[in-house]
Amino acid sequence: MIGSDKRRIIIGLGKTGVACARYLAARQLPFSVVDSRELPPGLDAFRQQFPDVTVVTGSFDAELLTCADELIVSPGVSLKEPAIAAAIAAGVEVVGDIELFCRDAAAPVIAITGSNGKSTVTTLVGLMSEAAGINVGVGGNIGVPVLELLENGGKSLYVLELSSFQLETTHSLRAQVAVMLNLTPDHMDRYSTVADYHQAKQMIYRGCQSAVYNRDDALSYPLVPDSVPQIAFTLKEPDLNQFGLRHEKGQTWLARGFECLMPVSEIRIRGRHNHANALAALAIGHQAGFPLPAMLEVLRTFPGLPHRCQWVSEKDGVSWFNDSKATNTGAAIAAIQGLGEDIEGKLVLIAGGDGKGADFSELRDPVNQYVKAVIAIGADGPRLAECLNCSTTLYSAESMDDAVTMAGEIAVAGDAVLLAPACASFDMFRSFEERGEVFAHLVEAAHG
Repeated sequence: MIGSDKRRIIIGLGKTGVACARYLAARQLPFSVVDSRELPPGLDAFRQQFPDVTVVTGSFDAELLTCADELIVSPGVSLKEPAIAAAIAAGVEVVGDIELFCRDAAAPVIAITGSNGKSTVTTLVGLMSEAAGINVGVGGNIGVPVLELLENGGKSLYVLELSSFQLETTHSLRAQVAVMLNLTPDHMDRYSTVADYHQAKQMIYRGCQSAVYNRDDALSYPLVPDSVPQIAFTLKEPDLNQFGLRHEKGQTWLARGFECLMPVSEIRIRGRHNHANALAALAIGHQAGFPLPAMLEVLRTFPGLPHRCQWVSEKDGVSWFNDSKATNTGAAIAAIQGLGEDIEGKLVLIAGGDGKGADFSELRDPVNQYVKAVIAIGADGPRLAECLNCSTTLYSAESMDDAVTMAGEIAVAGDAVLLAPACASFDMFRSFEERGEVFAHLVEAAHG
């Protein structure tokens, strides 16, 4: 339990900040709140719920923050904010909601991070836990904030999706099983270099009891002592005790070592990138001691998450897929390659938005290989088209409506239309969910 005499300041009055406030108030631990916005959403409701809590809005004041004993920083707020950086330099402890959770949680934790695939793998592992008869709580960067998981109580296991922002302020994780699924450049508007981003992601492995990593991505390799058990997954043939793909009897199989477990054709979620997600979930479940039959049954029945390579419709031999969650180049590449290998024809790609400083040239090779046309949208659409500079035909659309109409005119039977923006959504939409919903609605309306 946290000491009651600390001067705590919650920074950021978003969903996480409110959850932290409820957590501290329930334990009768005093705190105040600071938000750089003059009128953050939900301010009136917060003041009604916590009438005795001091709330300072409009800026981050270095003198105020430096006087605190502990800053509880929401993941959407950068630690490089000058006032926060000054407090850190003055020795003020900085934590986040995950750190508060770790101090209180009695059950073991499976911790999952990576640039892409986190939500799918977290959901799969949670379902595998349930299939194994375990009373599990699933949350973090997906679904339920972790501090709300504690309120429910009585869990035997927690499965957490963790972002790099959350890991920056977490020091006591010590996961039963930790995994970094992959690492591709993302959030370059927040990190100075890929090395900084990698350093934040590597914190998932701090103090872990067992590590899972991606053999195909050296940046995911755990920086842990040799005494920590490790297991890998790969899209190639696995070594002994690793999880990977084997090609036997005219089929591709999920395998552990030399043992074929299940044909990939039986997995409901499509695409090669989802084969990697399935293998990662199996490796995690194996390290956690889940029974194999229960894990395989989950893979047979799991339909996938909304906005992650989600099938929307098919008309005149053209399939339409919504991967609005592909908010960085790595996720878009995974979707392009995964679906490109799975269809008879070519892809028509709708991409663009707020690029967060990404290097779009990384898309050039997979686009050349699998894509017949790119329809660029959003604020960074022109920069995307300029960076691609490839043999694929490039178009520009002013709106999602225009993009869907153009895609329908370009695609022919055997092709697929893929929304995989490689960008955040905030230039045109409130969230990636809204972007995906608008796309799906337009497609369904066009198809009657």
